[in-house]
Amino acid sequence: MPTKLEFPVIQTDRLILRRFTENDTKNVFKGLSHPEVVKYYGIRFDRPEAVEEQMQWFADLERTGSGIWWAICCADHQTFYGAGGLNDISRVHKKAEIGFWLLKDFWGRGIMREALPLICQYGFRTLGLHRIEAFVETGNLNSKKTLQTIGFDHEGTMVDCETKNGRFISLDIFAKLNKQ
Repeated sequence: MPTKLEFPVIQTDRLILRRFTENDTKNVFKGLSHPEVVKYYGIRFDRPEAVEEQMQWFADLERTGSGIWWAICCADHQTFYGAGGLNDISRVHKKAEIGFWLLKDFWGRGIMREALPLICQYGFRTLGLHRIEAFVETGNLNSKKTLQTIGFDHEGTMVDCETKNGRFISLDIFAKLNKQ
C-alpha cells in the first residue's frame, strides 16, 4: 500500500508549484474545457460543476500516495498557468508517469520547460524514482518537443493502442532515467 506523500511547495524566481485549492476550480475548468488544451489530453469538461471530479482526483492521488499534482502559478500567486505532476507511482518498480497541461494563453513561454524538471527532481530526489515516463499522442508535437528539450528520450510508439472519440490513437513513449 502506498504511503501518503507530504505535499511540497516548489518555487523558483518565476514559478510556484503548489497544492490545488478550491479557488483553482475556475482555472482548471478554463483549461480542461478549452478544445486546443484538451485536444491531446485524456479529460474534457463541458460544465464547471464537472471539474469537481478532477479536483477530487488531485486530492485522492495525494491521499493514497499514488501521485502528486501541482497547480503551476506565477511566483507572485496572481496568475494560474496550468498543472503538472506524477501519477501511477510504483514504489516497487521505482517509476511514475508525468503529465501536464497549460492554459493556451501561456503556450510558448517556456513555463513547462521550467516546471517539468522541478517535478522530475522531486520524483528522483524525494521519491527515489529511477524512471519517469510520459505517454504522448503522436500528433502532440509541442509536448514531445518539450519532453525532448528537458532530457526525455523517445523510446518508441505504441500504434493504435487506445481509443479516443471513437477512433484508435497511437502513443509515443518517452522516459527520463535518474542517472545519479
